[in-house]
Amino acid sequence: MRFHRRQREEVNVNLTPLIDVVFLLLIFFMVSTTFTRETHLEVDLPEAAAGEAVSDSQGIDILITADGHYRVNGQSLVNTQANTLRRAIKELAGGKSDLPVMITADASTPHQSVVTAMDVAGQLGFSKLSITTREPEAR
Repeated sequence: MRFHRRQREEVNVNLTPLIDVVFLLLIFFMVSTTFTRETHLEVDLPEAAAGEAVSDSQGIDILITADGHYRVNGQSLVNTQANTLRRAIKELAGGKSDLPVMITADASTPHQSVVTAMDVAGQLGFSKLSITTREPEAR
């Protein structure tokens, strides 16, 4: 007796839908993940090789010491709070917001102190703001 063999169908697995699903999951996780980068860098304040020297006797000079204390036109402030700095600047400005404001900070000053001084000056309406830099040393 002779039996006929059935022809086997070739089994094909279509991977395209699987790849699509994996790709969509990858995109979902990339979009929904929050990336927090906590690094602590030591940054030297920038140096200016060329620039105009501003020598205006009428103006407000904010000096920030290495420990974050403020001096406004040579007078030390009681504390390092923004409200104290705001009151001192208002008192010196006398209502004029067109005076130039010069911020001079020590190289090891906390960055927050400089940002606070800039923020207070901006809130009071001062637009002529400059930061003191030092010339690079000749090598």
